Amino acid sequence: MNILNLIKSAQKPNLYGKGTSIMWTDEHISKQLLKYHLDPEVEAASRKISTIKIIVDWILGLINKPKMNILDLGCGPGLYSEILAQKGHIVTGIDFSKNSIEYAKNQAEKNNLEIEYINQNYLDLDYNTQFNLIMLIYTDFGVLLPYERNKLLENIHRALKPGGIFVFDVLNDKNIEQKILKQSWDLKESGFWKGEPYLALNEGFHYPDDKVLLNQHVIIDERNKHEIYRFWSHYFNKKDLIPMLESKAFKDVVTHENILPESDVCNGENVTFYTSVKN
Repeated sequence: MNILNLIKSAQKPNLYGKGTSIMWTDEHISKQLLKYHLDPEVEAASRKISTIKIIVDWILGLINKPKMNILDLGCGPGLYSEILAQKGHIVTGIDFSKNSIEYAKNQAEKNNLEIEYINQNYLDLDYNTQFNLIMLIYTDFGVLLPYERNKLLENIHRALKPGGIFVFDVLNDKNIEQKILKQSWDLKESGFWKGEPYLALNEGFHYPDDKVLLNQHVIIDERNKHEIYRFWSHYFNKKDLIPMLESKAFKDVVTHENILPESDVCNGENVTFYTSVKN
């Protein structure tokens, strides 16, 4: 093992520097993600099913329309979409993970639910005045780079019907030090990152001027191959987001605090929900 190369791989990168590998399209990792999605007691790829039910009930109680056309962005294996469909809504789910979408389709067929699932990057939305409600849940908005956020907001605005609602959640600026991934390492015979022995070096970095957090994972296999996975995440307050939404022709932007139960840095008081209406 070349220690100098390893040190270079693990150091703090420039803002938005790309990793060498993509998690979502890796066959082994995508199967691990699906497993975490479906574990009712683990808050990793998805929140716990009990928390998901709280979120769905809160959203439907807030909007209070009997039958909506709903778009679930980053739907994963359809945990939100199924509950919404069971409550009588017309649901479309989009996700980048082929494994998650295939699972969601099979579950919908098994449960006799008419949900349209699409395996696609949701940045490529191409709908026009079709939906009453568009959801982007589990702080996905914050993982987008600034130009991606602009593109997505424009596409969401176009996809909503007049008066349609966009609801999403973000990490806020509370407890920032707790949100920085602590330095650690894992040595596994097989695990999340690979089905073979590997060493994982994990560390978080903070870019306070840009309100950005980075979770970086350097994975080294037995052949001394290095793979670097980087997950950028932004945190916001309403002074950041209200002008951003209004600039894309959204109105009536409202913040909603403490919707989620306390459990980790992606729940409880650390997360703020936003609702806005197509102008």
